[in-house]
Amino acid sequence: MRTKNKIWIALGLLLLACIALPAQAVDLEKKIVKARLQNGLTVLMMERKFSPTVSLYIRYRVGAVDESPGQSGAAHFLEHMMFKGTTTIGAKNYPAEKKLLSDMEKIGRELDRERAKQGSADARKIRRLEARMKRLQDKHLRYYIPNEIDRLYTENGASGMNASTGQDMTTYFINLPANKIELWARIESDRLLHPVFRQFYTERDVILEERRQRVEASPDGKLYEAFMERAYSTHPYGIPIVGLPKDLTFMSPAAIHAIHRKYLSPRRIVIAVVGDIDPSKTMELIRRYFGKIPDAGAPAARIPAEPEQKAERKAQVWFDASPSMIIGYHKPAPPAREDYVFDVLETILSKGRTSRLYDRLVISRQIAQSISAANGVPAARYPNLFTIFARPRHPHTNEELQTAILGEIEAIKTAPVTEEELARAKNQLKMDFIKSLDSNSELASILSYTELLLGDYRYFSDYLPQIQKVTAGDIQAAAIRYLTAENRTVAVLNRKTAPEEGGGAHEK
Repeated sequence: MRTKNKIWIALGLLLLACIALPAQAVDLEKKIVKARLQNGLTVLMMERKFSPTVSLYIRYRVGAVDESPGQSGAAHFLEHMMFKGTTTIGAKNYPAEKKLLSDMEKIGRELDRERAKQGSADARKIRRLEARMKRLQDKHLRYYIPNEIDRLYTENGASGMNASTGQDMTTYFINLPANKIELWARIESDRLLHPVFRQFYTERDVILEERRQRVEASPDGKLYEAFMERAYSTHPYGIPIVGLPKDLTFMSPAAIHAIHRKYLSPRRIVIAVVGDIDPSKTMELIRRYFGKIPDAGAPAARIPAEPEQKAERKAQVWFDASPSMIIGYHKPAPPAREDYVFDVLETILSKGRTSRLYDRLVISRQIAQSISAANGVPAARYPNLFTIFARPRHPHTNEELQTAILGEIEAIKTAPVTEEELARAKNQLKMDFIKSLDSNSELASILSYTELLLGDYRYFSDYLPQIQKVTAGDIQAAAIRYLTAENRTVAVLNRKTAPEEGGGAHEK
């Protein structure tokens, strides 16, 4: 949840640090090469010859918010499927395999239709279809090589290979020896253009189990999902990235193909390459492999805006776990001035042992076991939330802790923060993120994120100067405007005390 803050702050700090170190001063603006392919794909490159390695990021402006209604979880599902190989990677006999995959998809549709009937489903038909599916799946094992992408990268010295799906975007990243960039370009362009969604139904079961572990069996996951569902009544930020059970259970290959088509708009793609590179040669490779993607245009997403909240919203979750809570307030997304202000307020409230909430509620009054604030939940493409996460210390209750937290919020509104607090917060922001700028991977992440989200990686080159401009009056004004009861959502998790209460969320 803190990723966007770290990225934005880090870019500003990097630029400032490069200017502030006279013996090693580097003009970062001149070190970064930005180019755009004819099809609209953006490339950012930075030469850093600290080691013979390179970090590569591909970000797609396609995330959970871009899913069609009834297909929640499709973007995350697609991320899984993109590791299954291509028509040439992992394929032994793709023409024969393609026919087999088509047959499995047909059986899968029949199975889903019958299972969807629930009480009126024909059990014998389901067993018959399941047996046919099992035979096809067993036969399919002979037609492909599992985990071939992983093997190719690992055998060529890769590290840190992973991917992530968020509300706003999906990211694939890796570190490689500098002489393996063409291997990366060949693999990534091929799985973008010619993916094969193998083991679809097996993977669907894997993702359903992932959801059970991360949400149904997790008190934190259960509480967070209930909170987001209440905080957003219309906007898809309220829908979990992993998807809803009713959608995942019957997710179809067609839904995954539909979200993949959005990947194929080059204007939604940013590639960042940082490390021991020759920018002109790297650009030539990227153009050769990624320039073949046709420019399909990038139509504006039709995503409903979240209406202004008019009254406090509440949710309660019962679970056999220690009590906890989440309190959130709607606020603007960047580039709004308020976003900088809430970054500073987040630090004042909960960064370090001298921060307000930690010092007063954890140390002095000892009514909180843990507490933290986070600006920009759950993402940053659209208006988001300033959020507080907290656990009461036994024997104190959620109610006691909530009263104490709201009291601290009111204190921010009624009296300006001290100049000492303000200076300490600004210094904390500087020091924290100067330490995080050592790796090529971090820089590639920063550059690609800001470019994709805001349209220009340089947007936050003045992040620290903007932070320095934040005043105690700015913080007080933002708190008065946004940290109000009618703009507040509160979700609490209480320990289950009776079987009939169940483990679900109850709204009030």
